Amino acid sequence: MKVLKFGGTSVGSLDALKNVKLIIEREFNKNEPLIVVCSAFSGITNSLLLAAEEALAQNDFSEILKTAEDKHYQIISGLLPRTMQNPLLMLVKVSFNEIEDILFSVKNLGELSGRIKDRLLSYGEQLSSKIIATYLQSEDFPANYKDTRELIVTDSNFGNASVDFSKTNEKLKNWNPENQIYVVTGFISKDKNQDTTTLGRGGSDYTAAILGSGLKADEIQIWTDVDGFLTADPRLVKNAFSQPELSYQEAMEMSYFGAKVIYPPTMIPAIESQIPIYIKNTFNPENSGTLIHQKSEISKGLIKGIVSIEKTCLVNITGNGMIGMKGFSGRLFNALARYEVNVILITQASSEHSISFVVSFDDEKKAKIGIYEEFDFEINSNKIDEPQFDNELSIISVVGENMKKTRGISGKFFSALGKNGINIIAIAQGSSELNISAVIERNELSKALNVVHDSLLLSQFKTFNVMFAGTGNIGKELFRQLEREQKNLEENHQIKINVVGISNSREMRIFDNPESDFDLNNLSINSQKANLEEFINLISSKSLPNLVFVDNTSSEDVVSHYPQFFDKNISIVTCNKKGNSAGYEQYSKFKRLAKKNNVNFLYETNVGAGLPIIKTLNDLWISGDEILKIEAILSGTISYIFNNYVGDKTFAEVVRTAQELGYTEPDPRDDLNGMDFSRKMLILGREIGLPLEMSDVNIKDFLPEACLKADSIPSFYEELEKNEPYFSSLKNEAEESEKKLRLIGILESGKINIEVKIVDSNHPFFSLSGSDNIISFTTSRYKNTPLVVKGPGAGAEVTAAGVFADLVRVTAQ
Repeated sequence: MKVLKFGGTSVGSLDALKNVKLIIEREFNKNEPLIVVCSAFSGITNSLLLAAEEALAQNDFSEILKTAEDKHYQIISGLLPRTMQNPLLMLVKVSFNEIEDILFSVKNLGELSGRIKDRLLSYGEQLSSKIIATYLQSEDFPANYKDTRELIVTDSNFGNASVDFSKTNEKLKNWNPENQIYVVTGFISKDKNQDTTTLGRGGSDYTAAILGSGLKADEIQIWTDVDGFLTADPRLVKNAFSQPELSYQEAMEMSYFGAKVIYPPTMIPAIESQIPIYIKNTFNPENSGTLIHQKSEISKGLIKGIVSIEKTCLVNITGNGMIGMKGFSGRLFNALARYEVNVILITQASSEHSISFVVSFDDEKKAKIGIYEEFDFEINSNKIDEPQFDNELSIISVVGENMKKTRGISGKFFSALGKNGINIIAIAQGSSELNISAVIERNELSKALNVVHDSLLLSQFKTFNVMFAGTGNIGKELFRQLEREQKNLEENHQIKINVVGISNSREMRIFDNPESDFDLNNLSINSQKANLEEFINLISSKSLPNLVFVDNTSSEDVVSHYPQFFDKNISIVTCNKKGNSAGYEQYSKFKRLAKKNNVNFLYETNVGAGLPIIKTLNDLWISGDEILKIEAILSGTISYIFNNYVGDKTFAEVVRTAQELGYTEPDPRDDLNGMDFSRKMLILGREIGLPLEMSDVNIKDFLPEACLKADSIPSFYEELEKNEPYFSSLKNEAEESEKKLRLIGILESGKINIEVKIVDSNHPFFSLSGSDNIISFTTSRYKNTPLVVKGPGAGAEVTAAGVFADLVRVTAQ
């Protein structure tokens, strides 16, 4: 025998009811009974409650009733042939007349008792079940209506009645249903006085479990509007997915901490009878949903779900008088119980100086009354401090039976929150190790759910939300590489990069839905005037997890905003070397802020574009190798010019060709004056702990002063031609001795020099060609044969690739 329960949304429309019929048709076995538990049609219970409140407030409730009544008429006329409609139409009319009479009594007496409210609400389930039973009969199913008030006996605690299982099971034992379909009312029952009672929140689920247990059903199916238990709330976590199975305990924990698929107490009868429960989707019946049974075996994951309670209140009680006070906790929780305050989470300091606990947002006032009433003397005599109530908090919990005795789960959980700047206010974990809970600020809940979901490998992808500054050559090339490599990242590395915002000096755009809104070819659509301050605030206000800022500019203004990014726990990837080559205090400040906020600050492209220079240097430095000397050519422009200044070519001709090929800045002197080279060497020095300033970099001018001071670019080239004898003398000196001319930066003994050197064939820079960069590390370990890194060191493609590599490094950490 099976018991099927259909909730309000499952019976909320004509299409939904037709789905219900198809599901019943598939599940019905003519050789055994099928029990179908139905809730009221969607919205009807709320409408009846609202009408009662309006009546109690002496307001008009007729429109509310008319809307609810019309919904029943529409369903009857849409489902049934005309020949079967009249009895039900009359039933609805009579029922709503009775409802109206009850509400007028409430209005006239100014009183709404629990008994009257339960009687009023019972009409929703009675009507829906009778209509559905008739609908099935019209489709030639052997279906009958059954009122569960004939079967379920409770006490007289109206609104949340407790079941008398002894009497209820006796009635169920004597029922002996035949091999047909019974459409029964969920939620409602009767007490010993024959008054209608209701089973409280989740009442229809509870009805299904009570019937399943008492009738010894083979399984219980709860049909709702989601594909079973999801790993997180899909409204907050887009990557949430359904779990194929859960243990009873896992399902209870997830339900208790906010998963609204099933109400925890409703499972107890099924658990006691070891009846499997299936959670399935009425609107996607082919989905297997979630199986809840004794022990979960299919899914081997440590974590089964991340759940939350959005609105809670943390109560903190402290005081020296609490130390050694016997019975304090008993008095406290008895006081809360008197006011029917449910305590969700408890944590207490081992010193006994404080105790904290969490209650629901709605219970704050009752908790406050109970505490002040119980401890009035202690508070007034200063033995206990004034209790503190914080109602702007949420609880996030990770649940899974496989967490038991597994090391590192708590560390990963708390680390994921901390790395994203989410402050943990209180924590709790039971000895069963079934869940770990943390209390956090409510405005951080969405971000917290997403980062924990990603970090504990519940998501198919680890998602990073990236904001970009700069849409020049490097920026656009980076977008092309991201677009091209996204599939590879997702399929082979389980990394998903969302472009959530783009800004340049003129305009900015924020993408609410990155997957559909971001279009490489239409970056200016729906853009607004650029304002970096606003750009940062708008994106950070979205509470997105794993935020990264990528700076593809050369702007000092963008650099000035780096502290804001760090303070908001946003990692930075940058090719803008002006941040790290300005004052040493700024460089060290950025490093300190990144460390303090536990975020990444990566800038490999500051020195060698796509070459792994900084990473290689850091690996040597951190592993204890002594850096004796660094020699480098770190300018693609200078490399090209000196590699091609051979034979009969004049220096001016080589520079002009380099400019035509796009290797130089519009004014070639910006490359040849060595300033960019100096910045790179300065950064290398700082990376090995030297507190150097730009004034400490000694550049031995290669260009004559007349070339540097020329008043225009044409004049500059004229001066180059005039000074060709100077340039050619250097070239000839090198060629005559079969050596080569190189402009080299040297870091040695804490000093940086940039000067023209003539190198022989034994020097690693002798064979440099094209516009390649090269760097040589002479260290204690690499003393006789220096460690050399060589390759393309300029150009949008390789620089963008270097930025991309740094971005991927962020995702891996």
